[in-house]
Amino acid sequence: MNKMQEMLAQARQMQQTMEQRLAASIVEAESGGGAVKARMNGRKELLSLTIAPSAVQAAALDLTLLEDLIVAAVNTCVRKADEAGASNAASMLGSLGLPGL
Repeated sequence: MNKMQEMLAQARQMQQTMEQRLAASIVEAESGGGAVKARMNGRKELLSLTIAPSAVQAAALDLTLLEDLIVAAVNTCVRKADEAGASNAASMLGSLGLPGL
């Protein structure tokens, strides 16, 4: 019974460590040659979104294009955050020395 409690405590600690790493991990992406830039943490919280003045001026003629650039930058950040999370999880699990990981 003590072994099970120890394992659960260790699992909780690993989860807390993973959450801290995700919060500290920052990913960035841009679209439209830098017209739109997004920053996100590993928890997939959007930290900032920057739109170049030239993109704002162009949006006066084609708002849909600007919207598409924003979506593209944010989606790329999400993919990068997923990759960072998977990498962190793999490194944590690999440190356990379990076979096959």
